Amino acid sequence: MKLYYAPGACSLAAHIALIEAGLPFSTERVDLRAQPHKTESGADYKTVNAKGYVPTLALDSGDQLSEAAVVVQYIADQAPEKKLAPACNTLERYHLQEWLNFISSELHKGFGPFWKPDTPQDQKEATWARLSQRFDWLAPQLADKDYLMGQFSVADAYLFTILRWPDHFKLSLERWPALQAYRARVGARPAVKQALQDEGIG
Repeated sequence: MKLYYAPGACSLAAHIALIEAGLPFSTERVDLRAQPHKTESGADYKTVNAKGYVPTLALDSGDQLSEAAVVVQYIADQAPEKKLAPACNTLERYHLQEWLNFISSELHKGFGPFWKPDTPQDQKEATWARLSQRFDWLAPQLADKDYLMGQFSVADAYLFTILRWPDHFKLSLERWPALQAYRARVGARPAVKQALQDEGIG
């Protein structure tokens, strides 16, 4: 398998999951700032994924998957013994999907305006206010447990990735000590440290 990634982007979740799963894989960095987006080997990234964003997981079969919430579930299912996702067709699996959908739609996409350099300041402030409401709900969910589902799962890899973004935009999580503690706890895992180091952001 090959993971196409951009350092610190949502593809970090898949990178963490691959290392946690112990699966063989290679990586290729994508420069999302270049126009058109370029892969490390110099190819136009849209020839790999016409959507133009990461992650893309190229499978050995020649098929490929995109969308972070889908990619991390596929990775987890390739190494069921690692218990990175509950078994399919169980209520616990649907709870995992519930978390992944929340992270994707309410948090990940919620940061969208911050990534655009021409976003007006008042829009950024309104965006942070909406995200803060989501964090107000999220923090108590982690007050009495180490991970979202009790034990580490691919949802934690995804949430950790998103919780790194406030620092990038000089925003503070001080209002939510539970989220700060959670981010530190996930960040201390060897696989997470390795992924950050591999992407040059550790």
